[in-house]
Amino acid sequence: MTRFTSFFTLCPLLPGILFLGLFFVIPLLVMGGVSLASRGLYGGVEWTFTLKNYAQLADPLYWGIYGRSFFLAFFTTVLCFVLGFPLAYVIARSSVRIQSLLILLVLIPFWTNFLVRTYAWMVILRSQGVMKTVLVTLGFPDVSLEILYTNWAVLIGLVYGYLPFMVVPLYLAIERIPPSLEEAARDLNAQPWSVFWRVVMPLAKPGIVAGCLLVFIPSIGAFITPHLLGGGQSMMIGTLVQHEFLVVRDWPFGAAMSFVLMFVVLMASIPLFRRASWWN
Repeated sequence: MTRFTSFFTLCPLLPGILFLGLFFVIPLLVMGGVSLASRGLYGGVEWTFTLKNYAQLADPLYWGIYGRSFFLAFFTTVLCFVLGFPLAYVIARSSVRIQSLLILLVLIPFWTNFLVRTYAWMVILRSQGVMKTVLVTLGFPDVSLEILYTNWAVLIGLVYGYLPFMVVPLYLAIERIPPSLEEAARDLNAQPWSVFWRVVMPLAKPGIVAGCLLVFIPSIGAFITPHLLGGGQSMMIGTLVQHEFLVVRDWPFGAAMSFVLMFVVLMASIPLFRRASWWN
């Protein structure tokens, strides 16, 4: 009877287990095997065991790219939080009709292809683009704009692209906080900053952690944004992996690079989970 009970308890989990096994575990094992193979003479994979792909990553050139990726992903997450928390708070404390309108405005960019939106930023940021035209119109013709194909352009594109991923979890978390708790804190002579730091922030920590993870993880492995807005001057790890797979055709080294990226992302995400469990 106990075995049958255990079986029926696990039945609802089987579709999810099968899905993860087919589309996550098996591809991960395949890529792990490829990362330990050798590059063929004309590209592709030669199934000869080697660790040189991982040893090659010790080159300072690659660690510089990893460092740039982490740096840009970290500041993208920070800026998305700084910009997204006030917006999420305003949405959560608005009337139902205004909430619907504001959420719609936040999600509207998803109605347009991400590639098209990135090209739009290229038009805005180029030296003779929209931003330069606006500055000339305002009477600043001598201002030189050299933003495109720099880290600044990549940072702007990443913040723009992933800001909704921060706003939505924060909005859902803040909406669950009863306004009466903030009113009670103010009645006890708590200053606005104290109310924010000691009442709102701790209760909103699930949304903060979820938003930070949803922004940081795709940012560190971003491909389209650094490829178009950064060019060859601001290569990130996602661009480098694409280059190894499709241009150099060194699949084993690209797979090894992807596994190291996964490890780096995991190590960088652990503090967020620990912060969520310690922050009371």
